[in-house]
Amino acid sequence: MAIVKNNDSAMKNNSTTSANVTDLRRRAEVRIRKLGKALRSKGAKSRAPMHDGRLPHELQVYQVELEMQNAALKEARDRIEAQLEKYTELYDFAPTGYFSVDKRGRILEVNLMGAALLGIERSRLIGRPFALFVASASQPAVQAFLDRIFSGNGKQVCEASLLTRGAASFWASLHATSAISPDTSQRLGRLAVSDITFIKQSEKAHQRIKELATVNQSLKREIIRRELVEETLRQSERHQTHLLEQSRQMQEQLRYLSRQVLGAQEEERKRISRELHDVIAQTLTGINVRLANLKKESRSNPRGVGRNIARTQQLVEHAVDIVHRFARELRPTVLDDLGLIPALHTYLKVFREQTGLHVSLTAFSAIEQVNGDSRTVLFRVAQEALANVARHSQASRAELRIQQIDGSICMKIRDNGKGFRQGQASRPGPGGRLGLLGMRERLEMVGGKFNITSAPGKGTTVVALIPLSQPSRPGKKSV
Repeated sequence: MAIVKNNDSAMKNNSTTSANVTDLRRRAEVRIRKLGKALRSKGAKSRAPMHDGRLPHELQVYQVELEMQNAALKEARDRIEAQLEKYTELYDFAPTGYFSVDKRGRILEVNLMGAALLGIERSRLIGRPFALFVASASQPAVQAFLDRIFSGNGKQVCEASLLTRGAASFWASLHATSAISPDTSQRLGRLAVSDITFIKQSEKAHQRIKELATVNQSLKREIIRRELVEETLRQSERHQTHLLEQSRQMQEQLRYLSRQVLGAQEEERKRISRELHDVIAQTLTGINVRLANLKKESRSNPRGVGRNIARTQQLVEHAVDIVHRFARELRPTVLDDLGLIPALHTYLKVFREQTGLHVSLTAFSAIEQVNGDSRTVLFRVAQEALANVARHSQASRAELRIQQIDGSICMKIRDNGKGFRQGQASRPGPGGRLGLLGMRERLEMVGGKFNITSAPGKGTTVVALIPLSQPSRPGKKSV
């Protein structure tokens, strides 16, 4: 575009110089007069036709004009060539690509930078549609851009993604306006194309930075919120720990009270058992002895007195049996007098007579060396477990085994009954078993452990573990 403008300017200057004929003639006449005076002053012979008077004056003037015109034209040509070379360099090596396109979008002219942007030689671009080098996503925008150029709406601006020879793409800024070709007088579109990929990348990076800054602010707010939540959770955890500690202390207190109740209950049973055995049973025995004496003395009326005394004696004996059974249930004296194994033998004998269940007993003799509290706990656990077997299991036989395992006393009560679901074992109320809780509490009083295994149709096994304070050589006794 710069070359065309400067060529027009040079032609205008040349026309102006040729049109100034009057000035040129005046200058030629002045030059001829000066030349004639110089020749006459030297007395030289006239060699040129204009000095021998044979040529008219007009011809001489015309010759001088031609010489001066040739000099002026040569000077204008040199100036135009210098300007052409200068503006050619400016056009081809400009940092912006210049394209000239016709109405159909064909490339008519392009500078070296434009060819370099597209990665194709300039000669191979001439005549090809500019749309071939536009990415498909930018085709509608570029077509509308070209339409606006040729509609004569002034300077137009557009941004599009252009393609290079290697199918790579870059972002370009297109500035264009319409012009008239000086050669063909057709309307052209003059396009200035600049690579703005770096600007686009910078804008994208800047937008990304803004997005990251927004995300960063959101993250900061989220961090603050989470820190507050964590602090709340820590406070809640401390509060829960405090409540848990209070609950544990209350549980310990309840367990202590339960142990105290069980201990007091056991002591009360022991006291009642002694009273029944030592007082009531002896009194009833004395009455029975006296009645026996009366029976011997009343021989005078044996039928009347004897029958009365016999009935009384039977009632007294029955009362004595009831007292003895009551005493055994409260606290068997044989447990304190003879030990755990004789107490279990006595209990199992009565248990077989009352329930009809066959229960076998296996124990080791060193069990009698443990303290009285542990023996009492084992007896009560066995008593409660067998009572549960008689009430709930519908079993035909059971086994009670006491053995020493790894420094502990292990007592197992196993039956072949119907069993039950263990989820209901410690739940009070209908379907629950309060006796299991009592057995567990008794064992924990002496540092022991309680476990129960049961399933519907597979029987039940109760396990009680009590640590041995003084391990002894085991021996077995079977029944």
